[in-house]
Amino acid sequence: MALMKFHAARSFAIAGLFGAALMALPDPDAQAEPQTYQFDKGHTQIRISWNHVGLSEQSLLFREYSGSVTFDQEDVSNSSVSVTIDPASVDSGVPDFDDHLRSSDFFHVEEHPEITFETTEVIKTGPNSGRMTGDLTIKGITKPVTLDVTLNYAGEHPLAPFNEKYKGRKAAGFQATGRVLRSDFDLGRFAPLVSDWVDIEINTELYYEAES
Repeated sequence: MALMKFHAARSFAIAGLFGAALMALPDPDAQAEPQTYQFDKGHTQIRISWNHVGLSEQSLLFREYSGSVTFDQEDVSNSSVSVTIDPASVDSGVPDFDDHLRSSDFFHVEEHPEITFETTEVIKTGPNSGRMTGDLTIKGITKPVTLDVTLNYAGEHPLAPFNEKYKGRKAAGFQATGRVLRSDFDLGRFAPLVSDWVDIEINTELYYEAES
């Protein structure tokens, strides 16, 4: 049952990830021209949670994704995010459950091997906060989704003074949160016994190598 929730949530979560990146706009060290950030996959989590038959809150992680985040310091509206997610990389910690999520009951990964997200609007709502809206496509169904984003840090990588590996590297850290209805993406199996809503929480670090 929780399968469906996880799928929609995960996709949305991924979308959230990119939204977070956009919020890096306040970076005091950012260059005048837009910069493209990469995801630090060793320090990124896409977590989705839902209510399981009124008994508990359950959560899952989505492991594989790719994409780019470009933001414009001078004009946030010029920022953009493009992401592709592999729905087969679902990880609940329960192999049988993961296999069910990949099946035609849910993500049907053999027929729909990709989930995509493309931004349509990015706005600042405060010095370290913003909101990102974009088109999320799951199982061939496209719906607009919105994520609230908090910028934790943007500037020289905090480890640069201690490790040569990080010298010249600019980093940004974000948290993005949102909610999506899995039934909007043909993932509503077992709703409302298993909640139709899915909450997304993404914590991510991004970086780019500044030219010396």
